Amino acid sequence: MRFQLTVEQKDLRDAVRAVIGSRSAAGSWGLVAPRGGAADVHSPAPLKAPRLDRGLWQALGDLGLFSLRLAEADGGAGLGLPEAVLAFEEVGRALVVGPLVATHLAAGVVPGAATGETVVAAADGRLVEWLDEADVVRAGAEGAVPLRSVDPLTPLHRVPAPARTDPVAVLLTAAEQLGTATRVCELAVQHARTREQFGQPIGAFQAVKHLCAGLLVRAEVARAAVYAAAVTADRTDIAAARLLADEAAVRGARDCLQVHGGMGFTWESEVHLHLKRAWVREQRGGGGAEGEELLAAELVA
Repeated sequence: MRFQLTVEQKDLRDAVRAVIGSRSAAGSWGLVAPRGGAADVHSPAPLKAPRLDRGLWQALGDLGLFSLRLAEADGGAGLGLPEAVLAFEEVGRALVVGPLVATHLAAGVVPGAATGETVVAAADGRLVEWLDEADVVRAGAEGAVPLRSVDPLTPLHRVPAPARTDPVAVLLTAAEQLGTATRVCELAVQHARTREQFGQPIGAFQAVKHLCAGLLVRAEVARAAVYAAAVTADRTDIAAARLLADEAAVRGARDCLQVHGGMGFTWESEVHLHLKRAWVREQRGGGGAEGEELLAAELVA
């Protein structure tokens, strides 16, 4: 069996990347105002009250990000999980903010979600992302209280009881994590090639080579697992893919920071934001102990 992307799938991936790139070239990552304010993207202070860029949200809706798996008869593209995974890998790679997974899952259920006119929030595990910016809040978010987020670009609320985990949400989160793992690998290699110490690029040093090699290996292993799970749609495959993608994103972002040194922590660099976003995604339902328990139960059975 061949797992090469089709021409149509490549076109979809490229279209999502182009739309995101055209909207977020200034570094706002889908926010109304970039970090620090409307004009100063290099401010040392993070954005305290991020607001969604509704223009980008509408553009993603027009592209079909939210309606990809909706039947053509209902106004969707009639595509499947593999195509959704490719699209969400791109939004993860670009650090696009907002309750993307929740809105995607609400297409065909909540009016306006499929077209990007409505922003939908929902509890995922014990967390709700972007609750205050949402037009519609689905069941499971009752009793939510504000939570200080490690990621300044992702406002969070915590719910008293964990919400039911949707396997599609788990897989799309894995796809976003894969996007982060891919991007931090690119950033680390680029920096290793251009940053010089002792008269040569730091990529010439064995320790840096090993970090970059580890980044690539984890990202590609996660890619194989995520793509395979998108084809089988099996809960066990999805759980395994999520665990591998979480590891690739979090460890990859940490190693990318190591390659960048102090530069990676500065506000003009996106590296630390990838790590913080990966930490937040890791806490969504279906990751960590929940995924490990599911895999263990399957092995025992």
